[in-house]
Amino acid sequence: MKLHTLKPAEGSVKKIKRIGRGTGSGHGGTSTRGHKGAKSRSGYSRKAGFEGGQMPLQRRVPKFGFKNINRVEYKAINLSSIQTIVEKTNVSEISFDFLRANGLASKNDLVKVLGNGELKSKVVISAHHFSASAKEAIEKLGGTVNIIN
Repeated sequence: MKLHTLKPAEGSVKKIKRIGRGTGSGHGGTSTRGHKGAKSRSGYSRKAGFEGGQMPLQRRVPKFGFKNINRVEYKAINLSSIQTIVEKTNVSEISFDFLRANGLASKNDLVKVLGNGELKSKVVISAHHFSASAKEAIEKLGGTVNIIN
């Protein structure tokens, strides 16, 4: 085998379609655009969603709902998750940094503690928000709730 004898495998390379290069090329004349009409002319572009004059889908389907720009999105953490962490690490104080270190929140999250599950140990918890049931359950066991601003 020599470098000058190398060539691609049979059928792997196709010839490109050279449009508008005379009738001998087979793609001359109308340049594969057919005869007349908007599609044959330069500068033609169909509007996105155009269905040939039929009422397009985005106009047939009704509009609904809205996006509240003032919505505050919280990362929800249940009491059951907090109990699991307390059992694993034996801590009595849970801060936002501790939650980040244990993979329950990322640095830009706002954390809200929810009352799902059962808390069995006294804990001091710092978070951005607490549900009423979570606050009640923590304080019932003698724990403390600290709200971060």
